[in-house]
Amino acid sequence: MPTDIEIARAAKMKPIGEIGARLGIPEESLEPYGRTKAKIAMNWINQQKDRPDGKLILVTAINPTPAGEGKTTTSVGLTDGLNRIGKNAAVCLREPSLGPSFGMKGGAAGGGYAQVVPMEDINLHFTGDFHAITSAHNLLSAMIDNHIYWGNAQELDTRRITWRRVLDMNDRALRQIVCSLGGVANGYPREAGFDITVASEIMAILCLATSIEDLEESIGNIIIGYRRDKSAVRARDIKAHGAMAVLLKDAIQPNLVQTLENNPAFIHGGPFANIAHGCNSVTATRTALKLADYVVTEAGFGADLGAEKFFDIKCRKAGLKPAACVIVATVRALKMNGGVAKANLGAENVDAVRKGLVNLLRHIENVHQFGVPAVVAINHFATDTDAEIAVIQEAVAGAGTEAFVCTHWANGGAGTEDLARKVVEVADSGASQFAPLYPAEMSLWEKINTICTRIYRADEAIADQSVRNQLKAWEEAGFGDLPICMAKTQYSFTTDPTKLGAPVHHTVPVREVRLAAGAGFIVAICGDIMTMPGLPKVPSAENIRLDHGQIEGLF
Repeated sequence: MPTDIEIARAAKMKPIGEIGARLGIPEESLEPYGRTKAKIAMNWINQQKDRPDGKLILVTAINPTPAGEGKTTTSVGLTDGLNRIGKNAAVCLREPSLGPSFGMKGGAAGGGYAQVVPMEDINLHFTGDFHAITSAHNLLSAMIDNHIYWGNAQELDTRRITWRRVLDMNDRALRQIVCSLGGVANGYPREAGFDITVASEIMAILCLATSIEDLEESIGNIIIGYRRDKSAVRARDIKAHGAMAVLLKDAIQPNLVQTLENNPAFIHGGPFANIAHGCNSVTATRTALKLADYVVTEAGFGADLGAEKFFDIKCRKAGLKPAACVIVATVRALKMNGGVAKANLGAENVDAVRKGLVNLLRHIENVHQFGVPAVVAINHFATDTDAEIAVIQEAVAGAGTEAFVCTHWANGGAGTEDLARKVVEVADSGASQFAPLYPAEMSLWEKINTICTRIYRADEAIADQSVRNQLKAWEEAGFGDLPICMAKTQYSFTTDPTKLGAPVHHTVPVREVRLAAGAGFIVAICGDIMTMPGLPKVPSAENIRLDHGQIEGLF
């Protein structure tokens, strides 16, 4: 079978105008980036607000393992399957970050015959959204230091500046830096640092904004630091928000591309789910819901992170009501959760699958806590055996739902038709009774503890008194109704990435909390999670090169 990149290069893509026309988007409302990519004009999007919404289907997964789960691949395959059975469906995905692309993950545009294209463009600079976000974020950083240099009228305490710089690359050397060295002409030296762009509050704001006006207002609300009396200084106080919004005026427009089977794909925004809220933009999702009868979207990493934030942050803020949820699992990943080493995953091991099923069953239970019906997609690998699949289907049936073998990697949409029919049945049944996990009026610490006990099955969350005092101070300042964005390892329900399966009776240490006043949530940083990743010992970048004009090694 050809490789993913060979399949993508052989794709018979249609001009993006044809994809837009199928959704009813007039040519003058598409802003093409070449022949196969386009942005959709916000003024046209705003004119569609009175149209009825389609059904929203979330694709999530078990905790990721080195064996692979295929959440993006399944999202694309399911969308193609829905269209194959005669439904008008679109997919909404996040844009890949250059950090993982050149780090250890590689490309993120699906795989096999379930991909979005043009794959190389999507995985690299695409339409420039990440560069715009990086520039807007760092403009604010520059204006902060410039404000201090020219007299510091806002009386910012340089020890209490919370705004860091960002870069869309994994670079551990930049986690903590000292800036403005070199003498009086370069400003006042202070400690600072970098996060990766996908962890930027600007990324979160763009992905949760409903209009350019909403975007500018939210940017103005960003807290950049504090005075000596601990009163907050915001981006609007140093008059940065207008220029930042200008840099983002094109980036806020959703991007339209296509799947290998020429079905519409909205790819917009890309916050990580382990350190941010992990969903594509509200604007893209809302636009797709106005134009398609069924919209498939994914949330990053396992359901304990991505799905929980999708439900508790994105759906709460945007008023979205998901009709169904698909949980992706693989036989290989379940065997790893059952204790099998990666090198031995090819051999049949029903007992290991049965043991690892606790992870999948936990995620099913968690999704049901939100009132959303869930079905399971078994992303099929050639080494899977009938006995291994049977034990999964039996266990899932015992949990009150169904598991479908999906062969979309090899067969495209034809390999997900059974899943697609079930998803339509569930979505159309009205069975979803979606509600967030916790009410807005619950205290911030209780919200954190609720997520830890009900989703992670911890006995409790723990934190130093300074963390609890900070949460109390934010409540007194009027931020108590904000949702929580948990930042922790994606590999486990605990904060220890080596504890697979479905651990119970553990504790979740919250080492730091950050107020994202512009995005409208509180970030709780747990365990050893980093907001600026490092490169692995052998980064993917070592194998990425140009060969006679073709990009090799990216995927």
